[in-house]
Order: sequence, then structure tokens, then C-alpha cells
Amino acid sequence: MFDINQDRLIDSSLKIEDESEVSLRPRNISEYIGQTNAVNQLNIFIEAAKKRNETLDHVLLYGPPGLGKTTLCHIIASEMGVDSKVTSGPAIERAGDLAALLTNLKDKDILFIDEIHRINRNVEEVLYPAMEDYCLDIIIGKGPSARSIRLDIPKFTLIGATTRTGMLTSPLRDRFGVILNLDLYSVEQLLEIVTRSAKILDVPINNDAAIEIARRSRGTPRIANRLLKRVRDYAQVIGDGKITLKIAKESLLVFEVDEEGLDKVDQRLLQSIIKNFAGGPVGLDTLAASIGEDKETIEEVCEPFLIQKGFLNRTPRGRVATDFAYKHFNYKR
Repeated sequence: MFDINQDRLIDSSLKIEDESEVSLRPRNISEYIGQTNAVNQLNIFIEAAKKRNETLDHVLLYGPPGLGKTTLCHIIASEMGVDSKVTSGPAIERAGDLAALLTNLKDKDILFIDEIHRINRNVEEVLYPAMEDYCLDIIIGKGPSARSIRLDIPKFTLIGATTRTGMLTSPLRDRFGVILNLDLYSVEQLLEIVTRSAKILDVPINNDAAIEIARRSRGTPRIANRLLKRVRDYAQVIGDGKITLKIAKESLLVFEVDEEGLDKVDQRLLQSIIKNFAGGPVGLDTLAASIGEDKETIEEVCEPFLIQKGFLNRTPRGRVATDFAYKHFNYKR
């Protein structure tokens, strides 16, 4: 069974085509749009750390993919005037890998670990003293000749990012001094992001077209930027290069993203519940078999957004399509 994430235009995970998105990322905290509470708190902590000439406390960022956790890490490093090293939880396989990363840091440097909830448990144990006491306890040798040595490491800031804060162990979560939640963006904030990105990409776009792209971006800047690039391609090939409301609507229809940001997979899932199972409740296994997808894909990729938008309900007996879903597809109960 193929991975639909590779083909979905509105998938919020980072793709190879998004690497050019780095140029669209804000460079400093004043350019950052949205997440007002989180940014205001960070601003206070950064200024306080700079005034005391101290290392910033360890920061945990959590929220859905594509909301700007990695961008915030680079902004923090830029505001603090230090270097940052970026890695991910699954990439640090052994304690030695983490030790190599930490010993190569300088004072006040930032280590960013994405998907920190997927970090190896053995590595996590090494991370505890590193976060608290800025030292590493390394065991050398095996058997009777084994001995423990303590290495001092520079005072660093760990920034962890996770999409699943519930999967973090309690001891690791407690060692973060600053815990910030990133929420989905409003249409107004996404409109600002689309307008800013269009200026950077040098794409003429009118306000109505920018609003249309923002509305279909599923509350996520990464998807907003991706849709903008695809609409730009359509405008340059089919139109005169300018993105108007007509061009935006036509292109998004071609790319199968509807007015609410649903793609063909979301539509197939909801229509299957409504047509084949009288609106539900229907079990996840049955639903997966009926649309030809595996249940992990439905649970992790499709459902979160559909539940947030009020199209779908999870009940103990199974999945149920809401009145909003019936109205969206013009079906009667």
C-alpha cells in the first residue's frame, strides 16, 4: 500500500520541495507572524537571559507539524547571537552520538532536537545530567574493568520540538524550563504569511486570491506557502503570471483542494462514511478497508484536521460524520 503523504499537496510534513521554503522563513522575532503568546513569552526570556549574560533555559515547543517550530529555533539562535545545531530524535541512535554533538557545542549554543519524543531511552538517560548539570556520565569498558567518567560540557540550551507531547516521558518533560504550545493559525494570520511570501517570491497577487489560499491552508503556514507556489505555477502557465481570485480558484480545483482545505483522500473518507455506512458509527478497520488506506494513515494524517474542523467525530463505537460534513457535500440525513 503506497504512502499517501508523498502525494498529498496539503500534507503538513516537510517535503524536498519545501527546502526553498527556508528563504521564506522569518529571520528575527519581529518578522514572525502569529503565535502571539508564545512569541511574547520567548521575547521576555531571551531579553532576560541577554541582560544577565546567561544561557537561555531549555525550551520545549509542541504542536502540529508545519507551524514553525524549527523556524522559532533559528530565530532564538539569531536573537541570542549564538550558533545552533539541528538534529532529530531518531537520528541520535547511541549515547556516543549525543556526546559528540554536545562536546562540539560552544557556551550558550543551541541544540535543536526535532521529534524529541522518538529519542532512544538510553540516549535520554544521558541527556538528563547534560540538561541539569551540564556534564556527561560516560561508561568506558565492559565487565569488571568498566568505569564511569564525568565529562564537563559547555552550558548550552536544548530546544525540543514534538508533535506528541503525551509521548514524552515525565522526567524529560520536567527538565524543560519553558514549555510553549503552538496553535493552528487563523485565516487572518495566514493571509499575512501568504502576502509576505508572495512579495519574497515576487509574485503579483490580489487580496481576494490571498484570502482564498489562506482559507484552504488547514491553519498551517507550510501548506499556505506550498499552495502559493503551486498556484503561482498555474498562473504563469495558464494565466499571465498574476494570481487573481479566478486563477486561485481554478488552480486549487485542478489540484483537488476544496473550499475547506479537504483533498481527495479526506473527501473519499467522509463520503464513504456517509454513503456506505449511513453516516456511522463505523470502525476504523472497516473504514480503512472501504477506502483502501491503512488505519495508521487515517488516524494520524486525515482524522486530526477533520475532527478539528468539525467534519468527523470519534465515538467508542466508531467514526461518525457530523451534520457539517453532510452540509459540505450537500447530502441529506
